[in-house]
Amino acid sequence: MMSEEKNRVPIIGVARHRLAVDGQGVTTLVAFHGCTLRCQYCLNAQCLRPDGFSRTATPAELLDEVMIDNLYFLATGGGITFGGGEPAIRSEFIDAFCRIAPPEWHFTIETALNVDRQHLERLLPLIHEYIIDIKDVNPDIYKRYTGQDNSRVLDNLQWLLSHDGMADRVMVRLPHIPDFNTDNDVQYTRRHLATMGVTRFDEFTYLCR
Repeated sequence: MMSEEKNRVPIIGVARHRLAVDGQGVTTLVAFHGCTLRCQYCLNAQCLRPDGFSRTATPAELLDEVMIDNLYFLATGGGITFGGGEPAIRSEFIDAFCRIAPPEWHFTIETALNVDRQHLERLLPLIHEYIIDIKDVNPDIYKRYTGQDNSRVLDNLQWLLSHDGMADRVMVRLPHIPDFNTDNDVQYTRRHLATMGVTRFDEFTYLCR
């Protein structure tokens, strides 16, 4: 494990008092800088700019900041949602943070799963809920939209689902992406993921400016 000071990471921002949008109960969203994708309609494009973060923090510094809402977390079964960017690439930081946070907190991660498996292996004992942005299972649509291949995404999803009880802890987001996929593409993706064992879906349409 990294020393506290070496495990200092760039953070886009911290959003408090979120309810029913990214995890159970009252949550605080911690958005990390950095991503493995280059999505055409990126919601947090600053995560890709070298200067696109507001500050850096160590696990202990972040804990001091978010402890202000401890009573809300305990009363509602909430906690911290890790987002970004791609938070899974900050797995060492998340590991260190979760180990010093109150054990009653609920930890959620919003991830595209396009990361090395070692990150997910580190996070598996710590994360209670996974909100996964699959984009589309069609490799051509996925690459045109993100600039990356999606084989690692599907492999990682299958690996997650192979663990007992994980289907109840995984929610997959299925976006209708204007100019990239159709309603038929989205429904094909949904059927394909259902055969893999996914049971929870969040289907929505990107609002592009």
